[in-house]
Formats: sequence, C-alpha cells, structure tokens
Amino acid sequence: MSHLRFGPRPIQSPYLIAAAHFIGCHQFAFLDKIDVLKIAAPGAIFLLNCPHEADEAWDRLPRSVQQAIIDKNLRLFVIDASKVARDTGLGGRINTVLQTCFFAISGVLPRDEAMARIKHMIEKSYGGKGGKVVAENFAAVDHTLARLHEVTIPKEATSLVERPPIVSPSAPDFVQKFTAEIMAGRGDELPVSAMPVDGTFPSGTAAWEKRNIAEEVPVWETDLCIQCGQCAIACPHSVIRARFYDAARLNDPAVPAPQGFKSAPVNARGYPDSRFTLQFYVEDCTGCGVCVEVCPAHSPSAPATKAINMAAKAPLLESERENIAFFEHLPVNDRALVDFANVRGIQFLEPLFEFSGACGGCGETPYLRLLSQLFGDRLQIANATGCSSIYGGNLPVTPWTKNGQGRGPAWSNSLFEDNAEFGLGFRLAADMHVALAERLARELAPKLGVELVEAILAAPQIRESEILAQRGRVAELTRRLRELGDEPEAKNLLSVADHLVRRSIWLVGGDGWAYDIDYGGLDHVLAAARDVNVLVLDTEVYSNTGGQASKATPLGAVAKFAAAGKRVARKDLALQAIAYGNVYVAQVALGANPQQTLLAMREAEAWPGPSLILAYSHCIAHGFDLRYGMAQQDLATACGYWPLFRFNPAMRKAGEAPFRLDSPRPTIPLKDYAYKELRYRSLASSRPDEAAELLAHAQTAVTEKYAQYEALARSDGSRFHPDARVRAGENF
Repeated sequence: MSHLRFGPRPIQSPYLIAAAHFIGCHQFAFLDKIDVLKIAAPGAIFLLNCPHEADEAWDRLPRSVQQAIIDKNLRLFVIDASKVARDTGLGGRINTVLQTCFFAISGVLPRDEAMARIKHMIEKSYGGKGGKVVAENFAAVDHTLARLHEVTIPKEATSLVERPPIVSPSAPDFVQKFTAEIMAGRGDELPVSAMPVDGTFPSGTAAWEKRNIAEEVPVWETDLCIQCGQCAIACPHSVIRARFYDAARLNDPAVPAPQGFKSAPVNARGYPDSRFTLQFYVEDCTGCGVCVEVCPAHSPSAPATKAINMAAKAPLLESERENIAFFEHLPVNDRALVDFANVRGIQFLEPLFEFSGACGGCGETPYLRLLSQLFGDRLQIANATGCSSIYGGNLPVTPWTKNGQGRGPAWSNSLFEDNAEFGLGFRLAADMHVALAERLARELAPKLGVELVEAILAAPQIRESEILAQRGRVAELTRRLRELGDEPEAKNLLSVADHLVRRSIWLVGGDGWAYDIDYGGLDHVLAAARDVNVLVLDTEVYSNTGGQASKATPLGAVAKFAAAGKRVARKDLALQAIAYGNVYVAQVALGANPQQTLLAMREAEAWPGPSLILAYSHCIAHGFDLRYGMAQQDLATACGYWPLFRFNPAMRKAGEAPFRLDSPRPTIPLKDYAYKELRYRSLASSRPDEAAELLAHAQTAVTEKYAQYEALARSDGSRFHPDARVRAGENF
C-alpha cells in the first residue's frame, strides 16, 4: 500500500492519509484480504482493476465491499487493466493503464491535457528503450479510455460473496492471531505483547498466505505428460509438486480422491500398481508461464497444445482446493527411494523453500528450491542481503519451511559486505561442535556401546542412504544418552549429538555481493580451504536496489551507472577460483542444462573443501518477458556467452583431470541472445553506432573466452562434451 498527498500548497507534515478522496485497487484479490475502503472519504472515487465485465462487476464484489461503497456514497470505476496491458504488448505491466485511469477520472487535470502530459512522460521515460516500447505504452493509453467504465451503484448490497478468512481455519494459532493480522494490513494495531518474546517467528508461513495474484494458471494434460520433471525443476515458486503412490489410495474409503483429481500410470519400469500426479498449487502460482515454456511434450495432432497449458484460474479454484487437500494426504516420497541423479527423480523430493514473494518468473528461486530438495534439513544457509534476503525472509511470512518430521533448513541473513565471513563462522562453529561431540562420544563409548560409537564416527555421509543410516545411529545414541540421566558428560553430548549428522553449509548471495562488495571476504573464505559451499545467484546487476551495474554486468549491457553500455567485460570469478586448485568450481544455467546444474550441486556438496557455483539467473532488470527466462538461459549458453563447466579437484584422486566443459561450441552469434533483452537492445535504439561497436567487442570477448575454456579442457586431458550431454550420476 502507498499513500500520496498533493495540493496547491506545500505539504509539511509527513502523516499518512486518514480520509482518501481517491483509492485505486490494482489486484481484485486484495478485496478478499484487505479493507481497502477503510479510509475512503465520503463521496470518494474507487478505481478497481477488475477481471470481470463492467455489467457483472458489482455482483462479484464481496458483500462488505458493496456495503462500504453504498454507506460512503462512493463512485466505482472498473477496468480490466491486465487485459489492456496484454492486448497492447505490455505483458503484466499495468502501471501506464492505471495511471491513465487516475487522470481520466480524478479531475486533477482536464482529461485531454492529462493524456497529452502522460504521453509526453512516456516518451521521456521510455524513449531510450526504443520506439516499440513507446508505441506500446501509447496504445495502452488509447485503449484504456475505451475500456474504463463507471458502475451504477444500487441502493442495497446484493452480493452473495462473503470475504473469506485471511488464512485457513486450520492454520496454526500464531498464524491466525498474529501473522494474519499483518497480512490484513492491521499490523500497526497489534500490541507489543503479541510479538514473540525472543524475536523468533515460525517457519513455513508463506504456505498460509495464498496471494491469489495469477489470473491464469497451469493445467495438466495427463495423456501428453512424459513425467520428465522439467516443469517442477523450473518452477520459480515451488507450486508444481509430483508424487508417485499406490493406485489403491485413489479409492481409499477413508479419504477418497475428488472426482476431478488427475493421475496417470507411472511410466517407468518397476511400478505396475503405482500412479503419478502433478499437482499445481494455484493460489500460490504467479501465472508466470515458465512451466509451459519448458514443457517438451506436445500433442501430435495439435502442436500448440502441451502437457501443461495456461487456463483461467477462476473456474478451477474450488476444485483445485479439493485436489490439493487430497494430494497432501498422499505420503511424501521417501528420500531414500528417490533417484537423486537425474531431473526426473528430483521432482519427487519435497521442497523446503516454497511460495516466496519473488517476481513472477524469477531466475534465482529455482536454484534455492533445488538446494532445499537435495540437502533438506541438513542445510545451514548464510544469506547475503539482496533479493534472496527479501523474498527469503520478509516477515510476516517466510518461504523456508520444514518437513514432516518438523526439521528444516537453518537460514540467517547477514550484511551485504560480510556474508562470506558470516558463513565461514557457521563452518567453524559446526566443526567445533562436531569435534566436541566426537570427543565426548569416545569418552562415553564404554557406557554407550563401543560398536555404536565407532560406527557413528567412521560413517560415510555423502549419499542420502548414508545420511539416513547415520540419522538412525544418532537417534539410538540419543536414546542411550537419555538413559544415562543427569550425568554431566552425557548431557553435554546430548546437546551437540545432532552435529554428528553432517551439516551442509552454503553461502548464498547475488553477484553484487560476490563480485563486488564482499569479494575480499569471499576470496578469504575460498582460500581458507574449509568445507563451505558458495552459491552465487548471478543476475549480472544489483537487482534488489534498482539495477545498478556490477562487476558481473556484461560488456555492452545498459544498467544504472552504465547508461551508455558497460565498457569492460565481466569479471571471470570462476577462473580466479580455479586458480587455487583446491576449490570446486562450476558454472551452471538451469535453462540450458538442468542435469548439469543438478550434478554440479551434488558434486560441490560432496567435495570436502570449498566450492563455488555461479548460477545464471535471469532477472526482470534484463528487460524481457520472464516467461521465456529458461529459453534465454539456453541462448546464453548456445552463443558461448555462458559456457557450462565443472572443475572438480576430486577427479585428481581418481587419476583424471579435474576440468569438464559441459557445453558445446557456440552455435549462434551473441546478437541472437543479447538483442532479445532490453538491456542490450535499448542502446541500439539510442546510440546505434556505439551499440554495434560494443556488440562487436562483446562477440570477440565471448569467442576468446570460450576458446580459453576449451583450451583448458584440452590441455589437462579432460573429456570434452561436444554435445553438452552430462551423464546422470557421473562421478558418483
């Protein structure tokens, strides 16, 4: 929510508005969550972005909203701003449409003068981004006036629609009494006594938020689906879940499947009586469409139809709520029975990062979800301030959650400039805890059982089956410790026994953190040779603070502080880390090769020293429809700009060279990738000669850089993968 005051005289006092003469509601779903008319002044104007036709808009309003409109004698204007934006090429950007509506009905300026001024500001604001962008915004202004309608207000409220509760009645007590109040915009009314005494908030609360911001959601075609897992691994918001289960569960008398619940036979060998289901959490979906674009399965008779297609959410909502409720009764697939080595298997792992508030189609969040699936409740994350700290820990809800056993990742945010050191502290502390636990276990071995203690201390902990076995041994150790009662050393060991299950410590942040602000700290951590893993969500720009250039910003791209195009190539952080020789280094792009991404994460975590993964993350700051984000990642690799590789020091122990080049030689020119993004294309519009020169330099840099990596792959005798196929489970 934002408040704006203006008038003919300067306004000196910074108070919020208590009686608004104009209220704009830009999402229809907000009417179910927030009392948007609470501060409306009598006779005020109410502008609503409404997906329904003007003649049916009144009946679609919640009854309480209708009553407020009548009681306060408000004027109601409706427009389907989202449709206007789509029809005029603006995608999901509705700001120009709703700004036009404001000036058309507020009376602040004469309408004709207001429209002229809006178009003047469009030219001023977007002129540098090319004539196409300006023309699309002009078209949006023109179409808006024809589709803006005033609704005739009846004398009585007639709606049968009641506002639903902010959260489900089944939500935990804290969520209902505290979190829901903040969601409803009443957080300022909560007394201090309602706050948790120690400042801790429960995790996994994003699952109760149900933002309902998508107008279209994915629909699954069971007959076309090949059960490949590509949609689930690409989904930025963890709204696509897959499970396999005994077919008998569909007809369980206690909890039968709803009539519209979809399933298909498992199409892998060895599961004759099992069914497969893809479930979409439609109320948490942002409608980004990434899943549709990555789906490889087409109808042979209608190529435009895939195994996943977008459809209007409204008609599906109630039935999908029932389907989700049944889906959640199905057992979560046992991690020990899931194949971690390929994308098809990963879809069955429970994500412990879900329903974040990141931008629709975000390029960062799929990596975090995958991280949570692979390493689960063993994860301990040091997160640098940036986008990942905003969507990762923005109260009142958090997307980091826990599993059915009540365990989940430990996540903590640190400052932009010291997150590497902060994460190293995680490692040092964990090592101290492990050393203490091992010493106490040895001392107490005669009382606890020498065989059990020796098995715990010697246990390998790389594969999931090994982790599961160690959990069982530690659980038995804990049971025996409790039997020893109040013996001091037993109580001390009990306090650190959980550390005998190997922690997976990750330092997470963006390129602004890793390449720039905390580069010195990151370099220190890599040189410390400790078992830490670094995941850089590389958007090539300071995404969270407005799109400023970083040392990862590519040559020729436009960004803040590089308005005329970046004049130097991006820093090669990977080669700098490879130079240490003992650092695992990988460059990955989920959209180009999800199998290689999966393999790199597993190899990095298994390596007992430092590891660094640079993950290509498309961003809204790049200036293209993020629905095609994964395709754009693929183009980045296809043109050679973002080669995929892994440098694994563990291969030396096997007598093999450590460097693997996982992507082929460039198959397209850099231009075919770059000019699909506004950050490159805008310079070609404003300064075509300079843009052409920079593009030529950038192409040369890409060609030389790829040759450098190819030479590295050949000089150390490693295998070069010209077809970019990475074998599932290689090196495991």
